[in-house]
Amino acid sequence: MRVRRSLEGRLLPAAGIVALVAAACTVLAANWLAPWAAGLCGVLLGLLTGVWLVRNAVKRWHGTAIALRDGIASLRDRDFSVSITRTSDDELGELVDAYNSLGALLRRERVDLYQRELLLDTVIQTTPLALVLENAAGTVIYSNVAARELFGAGRKLEGLLLGAVLERAPPPLREALAGADDRLFTVEVGDEPQVYHLSQRRFLLNAQPHRLLLLKRLTRELAAQEVAVWKKVIRVIAHELNNSLAPISSLAHSGRLLVAEAADERLDRVFSTIEGRAAHLAGFIDGYARFAKLPKPRPAPLDWPAFLARLQGVAPYTLRGEVPRQALMVDGAQIEQVAINLLKNAIESGSSAAAVELAIRSHRGGVLLEVLDRGTGLSGDALASALLPFFSTKASGTGLGLTICREIVEAHGGHLTLANREGGGALASVWLPAPPPAPSSR
Repeated sequence: MRVRRSLEGRLLPAAGIVALVAAACTVLAANWLAPWAAGLCGVLLGLLTGVWLVRNAVKRWHGTAIALRDGIASLRDRDFSVSITRTSDDELGELVDAYNSLGALLRRERVDLYQRELLLDTVIQTTPLALVLENAAGTVIYSNVAARELFGAGRKLEGLLLGAVLERAPPPLREALAGADDRLFTVEVGDEPQVYHLSQRRFLLNAQPHRLLLLKRLTRELAAQEVAVWKKVIRVIAHELNNSLAPISSLAHSGRLLVAEAADERLDRVFSTIEGRAAHLAGFIDGYARFAKLPKPRPAPLDWPAFLARLQGVAPYTLRGEVPRQALMVDGAQIEQVAINLLKNAIESGSSAAAVELAIRSHRGGVLLEVLDRGTGLSGDALASALLPFFSTKASGTGLGLTICREIVEAHGGHLTLANREGGGALASVWLPAPPPAPSSR
């Protein structure tokens, strides 16, 4: 067990030794010298002894003080790796322990801070929210992956003037960032309108003004809200119509039975027509109800050869390229429904059967399915509204086929786009994300 000794406790014995040496020298010198000379000799020898003792004690304390001074300078320079060896059991030793404890605490906090900064940077870099930080000179000092994709086509933005970066941006984006308020704006990306929300914040960082820009794409959220509203409307209308159609169908059937007994052909045609139209309306409502109650996907590995063979049996096509090898975790029945719908649209577009093609390839970490035709193509209104509920270019269409396809694809985390082809015809593209790699077992 270490026994603590104070500085005062160390100095008192030294003072006692000095006094004893002085007294002894004075007594011995009194035998040969005068009393005043003997006293002076004792004082001088006592002082020499005291200087020797103090020098030996201060030498060790001086080394500890120099080490503490250098250690504090290291802390000021944010170097927390310096530690000091304890050489005494007094107050200086306790001071050394306090310094070492402080250094260890600062090292732990630095590691924790680094881990938190690493976690925060990982979150910022992987978020779909585009983030740009510029200083008072308009220079970009920080940006994440989404911002680099939006502004610089994937190139690094740090060190560039934001104004120079925006010279290549669409006019609505430049106008939005030129203002000082939060706003919604729409940008055409690949012939598709994309809705963004801009949020701006100004603050001081290291006593310098900075501006933080946050841009969030709201297209999918707005489309999802729109579809949710339509689904709710459909459920309400279907419920009310079914409540009315059920007794109408029942009464029409009973009327036909009564007419059969009376052998009146005219009434039989009337009731037959009522029953037929009621059945048609019930089937029409059932189609909308299925859209409103689309089940969630049940992902499973997709068997490409079997999938392509089933499509060929329903809607003939020409496969462009080879059968893909990349795995997909999807609801096979739902994705098959999407592909059949797109292939049938291509066949009904006026294209020859030989010109209807299906291409499947790896694209941006997922799989891209493309249905191509050489039909009449899509008008401007059709391109803008084809994926909206109830829009149809067919005389007897319900306007739900492509809407259901979009719902299925987006439920799988993908997206569906439509475009016209050079030379005539249309192109429907379905991108689906690939499953994450399985963790390796060691």
